[in-house]
Order: sequence, then structure tokens, then C-alpha cells
Amino acid sequence: MDNQSLTYLSRLHLDYLRAMNYSPRTISHRETTLRQFSEWCQERGIVKASSVTKPILERYRRHLHHSRDARGNPISANNQLKRLVPLRSFFKWATQQNYLLYNPASELQLPKVAKALPRAPLTAEEAEQVLAQPDLQTDEGIRDRAMMEVLYSTGIRRMELLNLTRPDVNGARQMLAVRQGKGQKDRFVPIGPRALEWLQHYLTQVRLDWVIEPEPETLFLEPNGQPMTSDKLSRLVARYITRADLGKTGSCHLFRHTAATLMLENGADLRFIQQLLGHKQLSTTEIYTHVSILKLQQIHAATHPTARGQKAGNRRQKGGEEPEATEDTLLAQLEAESAEEQDPTD
Repeated sequence: MDNQSLTYLSRLHLDYLRAMNYSPRTISHRETTLRQFSEWCQERGIVKASSVTKPILERYRRHLHHSRDARGNPISANNQLKRLVPLRSFFKWATQQNYLLYNPASELQLPKVAKALPRAPLTAEEAEQVLAQPDLQTDEGIRDRAMMEVLYSTGIRRMELLNLTRPDVNGARQMLAVRQGKGQKDRFVPIGPRALEWLQHYLTQVRLDWVIEPEPETLFLEPNGQPMTSDKLSRLVARYITRADLGKTGSCHLFRHTAATLMLENGADLRFIQQLLGHKQLSTTEIYTHVSILKLQQIHAATHPTARGQKAGNRRQKGGEEPEATEDTLLAQLEAESAEEQDPTD
């Protein structure tokens, strides 16, 4: 095989990512995007990586912009971005490794993704309505209730739930060990007594009957003893939310968003929520900024001159000090994560 071909260099790049301990999901996504680009290039007679130029990459970007998904809908700007960012990484790596003399993707302009308001989370009452949907006369219903209780109690991600093992649950300390979360980071998160009770109910009355030898460590199983898949979990939770007839849609991520929002509204510190969600930086947490109307009204009443009956020009607070950043600067990576949950490359 030509050691300058896109196909060959793509394989080397994927081997490099494995050696650098990138997650299997990231490597799988990179492999898919590189294969799609290589096939597009081959259809146009472009085989060698050195033949790829900036105009060719811009042409590919326009191709993605005009492409349609399997349902005939235009590919979203977010998904276009997911296909282009790996190409920039690939060509940067190829240049650094001296496979290419220059990086054709160094000035590639990426599509701008609109920052939409996050979907409305559930209220506490609505969350209870969703949790009440599984049929508790069935084993699957007990398992599903336990899974949703854990999602709601801890705010962990879909894949973090599916990766849980029995030793990760510490009932005595009311703690979950989340291993290899997003970014391959480990963390501990608290879990409430009600979620633990449902977990215990599932473990003793359901899971024992489903286990096949050798017993898997994976916590949540299917009736055939196999681990639950991410697509199956998303479909289950989405169906329960729809069945609750709340006028809202979503899946696993909606519980994550709801848990964070309700805790903030009840006075939880922003940095605690940051740690709970597994966000590395507060700036990451702020991507999910969601300001509740109640809190906004409180801030308006406390600070706006016309609301407080102050004269224009009065200081915001005593001493003219800048107000501290509060929980109003939190929930925003939730909409981005929600898009990832719906995409098989997340």
C-alpha cells in the first residue's frame, strides 16, 4: 500500500490515537469520519494525502453543507463540525510527523454552531410522573425504574450509567464511583437513598435471575444476561417521557439537566454542580447556562433601579463591589451533550 495514501495514513493516525489512550468511542468516530473523507476523495481521483489542498477541504465542507442524512434532512451544523474537526486533527498530526510538508487544514474555516437555549428541564413533579411510568409488575419495569432513579439522583451521563459495575455502588457511603467518564476521568458522585433502594430492589429481585455464567460485572443487564446498550436505554427513557404526556421530549440527558437545574434552584453551589456533572472547568459548565425565570425575577427585583425604586446612577450594591458569579452561570453543556446523546459518535 502507498505509504502516502489517505487510507494508509489514516490507519497510522488511528494507531497513534490508541497508543495515546484515546477512548474507543473517539477512535471509532475518527475512523468513520476519515473513511468518509477518503471515499469522497477517491471518487474525485484523490488518493494521496499530499494531494489534498485547502480548496479541496473547502469543497468538502460545502459538500457536507449540502448533504442530507438518512431521513432526507440537511446535516446540522453541529454534525458538520463533528466531521471536520477530526480532519483538522489528522492533517495537523500528519504534518507534525513529517508525512506532509504543510498542513492544508490549518486555515480551514469551521461552520458556526448556533447557541440555542437549552430545552426546558422537568419540574420535580414532572420528574416523578416520568419515574412512575414503568410497569413495576414486570422485571424490565423494575430495572427501568432503577436506571432512571440513578440518572435523576446522580446526574451522570448515559454511558456512565451503562458502564457502572456492582463494585461501583457503595450503599453504606451513598456513593457511586464513575470510572472512565467523559475524557476518561474518574470521579465519585453521591446517590440518594431512594435510588439506592430501587437499585437494591433490582439487584435482588431481577438481576439475579438474569445473570448467566460467567457473571458480568456490568450493573444493568438485559433479560438474556447481556449488558444494556446505549441505543436501547435512550429509546426506553424517551418512551417513558413521552408516555408521561408532559409536552416535553428528551431522553437520559433530560434527567441530568433536571437534576442540575433543580439543585441550583434549591441553593446548591455552582462548583458542587460542576463536580457532580464531571465538568473539568467552570467555563465548560457555563456552556449549559440556563437561568430560571424565578431566579431572574429575584435578581431583577434586587438590582434593577426601577424595580427597587432607586434613582438612576445608584450603585448596584454597597461599596460598589461586583456581584459574585452565582448559579445563574451554570447549565449549558447540557444542550451540547444532548446533541451528542442523539448522535452515535458521542
